[in-house]
Amino acid sequence: MKAMTKRMLSIVLCLVLAVAIAACGSTGTSGSGTTGGTAQPSSSASPSSSPSGSSKNYTIAVVPKLTSIAWFQRMEVGVKEYAKETGIDAFYTGTSEADGALQAQLIEDLIAQGVDAICVVPFSTEALEPVLKKAREAGIVVISHEAAGMTNVDYDIEAFDNEEYGRHFMELLAEATGGQGEYVLEVGSLTSKSHNQWVDAAKALQEEKYPNMKQYGEKIETSDDQSVSYNKIKEVLTANPNIVGIQGSAMADVAGAALAVEEMGLQGKVHIVGTSLVSVSGKYIKNGTIDTISFWDPALAGKAMIEVAVRVLNGEKIENGINLGIPGYENLKLEGNVLTGQAWIDVNKDNVDDPAYDF
Repeated sequence: MKAMTKRMLSIVLCLVLAVAIAACGSTGTSGSGTTGGTAQPSSSASPSSSPSGSSKNYTIAVVPKLTSIAWFQRMEVGVKEYAKETGIDAFYTGTSEADGALQAQLIEDLIAQGVDAICVVPFSTEALEPVLKKAREAGIVVISHEAAGMTNVDYDIEAFDNEEYGRHFMELLAEATGGQGEYVLEVGSLTSKSHNQWVDAAKALQEEKYPNMKQYGEKIETSDDQSVSYNKIKEVLTANPNIVGIQGSAMADVAGAALAVEEMGLQGKVHIVGTSLVSVSGKYIKNGTIDTISFWDPALAGKAMIEVAVRVLNGEKIENGINLGIPGYENLKLEGNVLTGQAWIDVNKDNVDDPAYDF
């Protein structure tokens, strides 16, 4: 009987020991979420995200027309801010020259790198259509800006209705000139989609509404270069003393035109309006050589492009009325694959000193 009791006691002790060992082994993988000192993510953890709820893992390139002018340097500020705010690997890269072929080659390199999305402001839409087609075939999301009507993009995002913007400039010129006289139209490139939409809409409005005004010559192409604008405007003002108005499109156009007008002593006789920044053209607004500049914040446009790319990558629906959570892009109109915001700003003598516009 005693032998039996001892055997039973031994069996019980072995069972208790086995349970204890099993319990000790289980504590290494419970509660703390660690095994052998290596951290394991808990099941409730979620990745850091952008405002649209995206993962940090996307790599998104933003390619401006060129990197060497203030307009697109301001866009770089927005790209860096977006990356810092969201944790997404968004970066800015481009060429220092306004050259469609160079921009296309840069995009070829990005395709080879295998980025998730390319956000681009085309210098030449024609030059980029083939390479952007190649990008999309490689599974890369493509978002453009200032390029409404491009075929090989997922979406184009515009700060405003381009034709309305162009008509607005003609209304300003007509008001300044009393609806009389000849004017010239400047574009950065004859293949720049948005620039040509602006000036074509302006001219159409003039022909319809202001018959005593007339375009002088053909569109002046400036290559987004202030010195080119200066030289060409000086030439046409020398050739034709009847010019009373200038509408510029590229950021540097009106500053170059203003320098020519100033040197020739034509302030107040030749009225200048167009797209620019206060940092570039503010001094000419203050001295009365430029009547009005209009612009949108390139930093916000850069953020808006990336945000659309992120939402497409996330599989979110892009629809009419979409709110990107970015000023001027809270209630976008969608027509085809073009998203249109309400983001333009006018600056003249009355508000040129407003620090909010000093960039």
